[in-house]
Amino acid sequence: MKISYLDQDGTRTDLDAGEGTNLMELAVRGGVTTIEGECGGALACATCHVHIPDEWRGVTGEPSDDEREMLEFGVGVDERSRLCCQIRVTAAMDGLVVLTPASQR
Repeated sequence: MKISYLDQDGTRTDLDAGEGTNLMELAVRGGVTTIEGECGGALACATCHVHIPDEWRGVTGEPSDDEREMLEFGVGVDERSRLCCQIRVTAAMDGLVVLTPASQR
């Protein structure tokens, strides 16, 4: 499956993803520098904040209450915001484009 990360400068990073991997792990391993993942996916920071385009939100699901609380610490949070450590890759996500913010802080 292909997952793409698109940053604010228009740089696109296309990565091969295995089912069950979370989007933060994939980004960090793939060298996406706009995803920090400081807490390692423990839902204890907001440094893996991303925007999910509207057409993909039904596939990636809605954030949990705990994730919503942690998003309060993110920069540029809006209705498309997710912490990518909380999104596990499924076959339905093949072709997903994740939008990364200019800064996590």
